[in-house]
Amino acid sequence: MKIEAGMVAVITGAGSGIGRALAEKAAQSGMRVVAADIEQPRLDDTVAALGQIGAQAIGVRTDVSVEDDVTRLADASFAEFGQVNLLCNNAGVFSGGLMWERTMADWKWVMGVNVDGLIHSVRAFVPRMLDAETPGHIVNTASMGGLVTGAYSGPYFTSKFAAVGLTDCLAQDLRTTGKNVSASVLVPSLINTNIGTSGRNRQERWIDRGREATPDAEFVEAMLADSTAAGMDPNEVADLVFDAVEAGNFWIPTQPSYHDQIRARHEDMQSLQLPTPPTLD
Repeated sequence: MKIEAGMVAVITGAGSGIGRALAEKAAQSGMRVVAADIEQPRLDDTVAALGQIGAQAIGVRTDVSVEDDVTRLADASFAEFGQVNLLCNNAGVFSGGLMWERTMADWKWVMGVNVDGLIHSVRAFVPRMLDAETPGHIVNTASMGGLVTGAYSGPYFTSKFAAVGLTDCLAQDLRTTGKNVSASVLVPSLINTNIGTSGRNRQERWIDRGREATPDAEFVEAMLADSTAAGMDPNEVADLVFDAVEAGNFWIPTQPSYHDQIRARHEDMQSLQLPTPPTLD
C-alpha cells in the first residue's frame, strides 16, 4: 500500500516503544493518527508529541483484552476520520519463567492481551475497512519468539506463535475478498522498549494477590529488561514497517539473523530434532 498524506493510522500500544515510534512515523508521513494505549499519561504524552509535529491526532484509552474497548476504539476512529488505512496492532505484554510455575492468571493475562487483543481488533476493524473501499493494511506485532522457541518464556512465545498464525490466516482471508486490504506480521528481535516491565499495566482481574514472584520469573524478566535496554531503536523499527507496507511484504523482521534462525529451525524440523534456542539480538 502506498502511504499518502491524509490517510489514517490507528496504533495500539502507542504510549511508548514501537507503538509510539509508529505513531510518530505516521504523523511525519502526513497521516492522521488515532493513538491507543492502556496507560493514560503515556498516551497523553504521545498525542501531545504528535500535535507538536503538526499531525491531526486523537488518543483513545484502550485495554485491547476487552472487546468493548476495542469496539469503542474502532467507533472513535471512524467517527473522527471516516476511514482507517493503516491498523497497527502493537499492544503486548510479557510474562516469563518456567511454564509450570506460571499461574493461570499469568497465562490468561498474556493470551488476553497478545492474542485476544488481535482477535478483537480484526473483528472490530476489518469489516469496516473492507466496506470503506479505501486502501488498507494491517500490521500485527508478533516477535522472533513467534517463530523460534527457547526456555523461560512459554506464555509469551505461545502467544506470539498464535499471533503469527493469526496474521497468516488473516492475510489469506483478506486475499480472497479481492479488496485492497492486506496484512503483515512484524517479527522484532530485541528492541529498546518497556516490554520487560509490562506487569505495571496488569489488569486487576489477572493479578495473583498474595503470591510472590518466583525466582525463575524474576531472573528472565530482569534479563529481558537489561537486554532490551541495549536493543534496537524503535524508530528504526518504524522505518522498517513503513518500508515493508509500501513494498507489500508479509514478513517484517528487524534483524538479518532472522534468515539464519528460520533456516536452522526448519533444518531441526526436517531432522526431527528439538529446535535450536533463539539468538537474542
